[in-house]
Amino acid sequence: MKRSLNDYRKIVGDDVVGDIYKKARKLYGKTIVHVNSTYYGGGVAEILSALVPLMNDVGIAAGWRMLRGTPDFFDITKKFHNALQGNSINLTEMKKRLYVQANEDFSTYCHISHDCVIIHDPQPLPLIQFYSRKQPWVWRIHIDLSKPNEELYRYLKGFILKYDTLIISSEDYRLKDLPVEQRIIHPAIDPLSAKNMDLPDKVVAKYLKKFNIPTDKPIITQISRFDRFKDQEGLIDVFRMVKEQIDCRLILCGSSALDDPESQQCYERTKRKANNFIKDRDVILITSENNILVNALQRRSDVIIQKSLREGFGLTVTEALLKEKPVVASKVGGISLQITDGETGFLVDPENKEGFAKKIVEILKNPSLAKSLGQKAGKVAKEKFLITRLLGDYLDLLQDLLA
Repeated sequence: MKRSLNDYRKIVGDDVVGDIYKKARKLYGKTIVHVNSTYYGGGVAEILSALVPLMNDVGIAAGWRMLRGTPDFFDITKKFHNALQGNSINLTEMKKRLYVQANEDFSTYCHISHDCVIIHDPQPLPLIQFYSRKQPWVWRIHIDLSKPNEELYRYLKGFILKYDTLIISSEDYRLKDLPVEQRIIHPAIDPLSAKNMDLPDKVVAKYLKKFNIPTDKPIITQISRFDRFKDQEGLIDVFRMVKEQIDCRLILCGSSALDDPESQQCYERTKRKANNFIKDRDVILITSENNILVNALQRRSDVIIQKSLREGFGLTVTEALLKEKPVVASKVGGISLQITDGETGFLVDPENKEGFAKKIVEILKNPSLAKSLGQKAGKVAKEKFLITRLLGDYLDLLQDLLA
């Protein structure tokens, strides 16, 4: 169903909607194209699924292209993704050649004549060098750049320097030695999407039953693709500590993105580590790509966890906050921008497994605390992290670039 900005009036109010239309008037007829590497799986695809239709709805001709790549290409760019978040990498000439070649091949049939080009994440970064530029190009990097691998950064910097603007999610990600404008724009979620829309209790119950999820114990849940930086294996250790004090159940629900070849390996490692819990149905692993199930799980859970070791922003945290759920999350990256520790959730050092367990137990034993955290969190999510705010930020950026 085609969604209109008008559909959000009941959530954000007339002033917000009116301000967006006012900004858009100066951009009528402008053409914009977003380029990323997958149409589903992960936060970037979710953001674009909501943002691009809304841009069109307010009068901008916005398109969305997906970079095609081979399994070798996505294996390389996954290594790039991990290295930009601090991992080591063997940056061979072969990797560089395959990386650039995939972008050059894509450029031969991806025609770009738009007024502005917005490139998302490392996969299509080199695309800029295969076009005769007649417009501003923006690189929107969604991951944690606080401690990038220096060798990889020096290599990618040759492409980044060609861009007019770099968009990052946090001040901590600002690249100090980069003579390119860097603008901070926080990601956001769509409150009307299947993952976030209101669900009646009977629908929640129906989906939990459909996926054979018992509700006889308190439920703690992490919604994340299976990835080393989401630390599902470490979360099994945390759950073991919680289980010693409270009889509860852990749900790990995560799909895999088309551009993430490591997901299956991480899933198998987590499954082996949780084997005994899985046999007793105290740990349930779910890999189904079902947004209503995710919605139902978040609404039914007693505590939402996000034990990330690195996190560009963490939209699953935003989703939980919007649903007024108490959250215990790692004090890393963009998560710290969303939660005020002790007020709208709890922030814990990602290596402090005992600290995670302690806060989870504290919430499970204190329903009034859980309710208070959730109510305050919901207000913050609605004020700061909805797709309408993101749309407004992009309109401001486009006005500056295209004025």
